[in-house]
Parts: sequence; C-alpha cells; structure tokens
Amino acid sequence: MAEIVAIKPPEGPVAARQDRGVLRLTLASPPANALSLAVMAALTAELDRAKADKSVRVIILAAAGKVFCAGHDLKEMTLHRADADKGKAFFEQTISACAALMQTIVRHPKPVIAEVDGLATAAGLQLVASCDLAIASHEATFCTPGVNIGLFCSTPMVALSRNVSRKHAMEMLLTGETIDAATAKEFGLVNRIAPREYLNQIVTKYAQTIASKSSLVVKTGKEAFYAQAEIGLADAYDYTGRVMVENMLARDAEEGIGAFIGKRKPEWSDE
Repeated sequence: MAEIVAIKPPEGPVAARQDRGVLRLTLASPPANALSLAVMAALTAELDRAKADKSVRVIILAAAGKVFCAGHDLKEMTLHRADADKGKAFFEQTISACAALMQTIVRHPKPVIAEVDGLATAAGLQLVASCDLAIASHEATFCTPGVNIGLFCSTPMVALSRNVSRKHAMEMLLTGETIDAATAKEFGLVNRIAPREYLNQIVTKYAQTIASKSSLVVKTGKEAFYAQAEIGLADAYDYTGRVMVENMLARDAEEGIGAFIGKRKPEWSDE
C-alpha cells in the first residue's frame, strides 16, 4: 500500500492528504466551514496545485465536523458594512472569489467528488453542485435559504440549476427549506446515499475506480462533457465528434482497445 502523504498541515483552513492518486481536501474550519476569503483562497490554491501534479488523478472534497459548509462567512461580510462604500468592494471581492472557485472545480482536469456528511447550505450547496460527483450520508441535508434572510441565493442558483430540474431548483430557491439526502438524490443533486459509517469508504472506492483509468481520457471526457452541455445539439455533435477522433488517435485509446480485444488489462501511459 502506498504511503499516505500529508501535503498541508491539518491546522490550516484546508487539510490535504494524498493516497494512491486520490487527493483528499478537507474543509477544516468547523463548526461552520464557512467560505471566508481565506478558506476560498486556500481551497483554490490546493486545486490549482493539483492541476499540474501528475500523481493526483482524482480529488475528494470533504469537511470536518457536523456541517459540510454553511456558505459565505456572513459575519466577515457584515463587518465590512462599516467600510466607506458600505462593503460593496468587499462583497464584490467575495462573490468574485467564490465564482472563480466554482469554475475552477468545473474546469479542473481532474474529477472532483463531494463527500457530504452534514449540512450544505447556500454557497456550501453551490460547492456540492459544482463537483462532478456527490455522495452523501443519510444525515446530509441541503438548502438555499437566502430568501429567508433577504439575500436570494443568486450565485448558488447557477450551479444548482445545472444539476436539477428548473421546478426543483425554484422550489429550493423560493422556499428556502431544507431537503434531506433522499430528496437531494431524487432531485439529482447527489449520486448516491451511504450510511455515515461507510461514507468515507464508499467515496474512496469511487475515487480509486476513477483513478485507475487513463488520466488523459478522463481529462478529455470531463472537459467535453461541460463544453457540449453549453451549446446547441448540432454543435455539440460536431464538437464531440472532433473530440472522439482526437481521442481515438491517442496512445491510451490504442492501448485500451487493444487490451479489450486481447482480453487483458490495459497499461495506461496517460498519453
């Protein structure tokens, strides 16, 4: 078994550990694990570092404590109402940093899996919805409660509406009510529900399964998935057709198809 490497000390806002190609990033600011500027900067930095690290093949995003993520740090934001501009510049900085973080996850060349045990609310739900996969414990809950405090969850809405149907998204956004893990799965926000005691094990198994694939092929597929989703049907087929031809010319496609025909296990070169 490969040695587990602690990349970042656990006392930081984001703890990082790596094992067999799987990088686990843990929000480590309980009880709320709020997305302060410092937390978002730390998480973005870890994700950026992992882009060029060939030893990282899959990323798990988890959290310490009973709350996965409570969203933006409202206390931090409220303090800036005393600024000369009533906080406008700081609010813009915070929202911009959050949007950049979410897009970093979606555009990241490595798959990102959310491991959710506890409450994911507002921008915390946005974090879950931005990940490629999401696996939750039975105790996990989700909500976009901004409407209850006079601040509609407009930016979380972007990721939410790209995961669930419009009616389900509007239900969550307009009522602000919390949904349980079973409802989140029914809505399409999470892939699977697991008992809390097995959540880590199941998420790790998913990650290791994906890590066993060609990283080139996974990167190509993830990029194509999100790109085709934003364009029309005919353009999507034209684009993905070009992607498949280029993929077919890759060394790993030749190896994988040859291994399938030869009934053997492929040996990936990630090229």
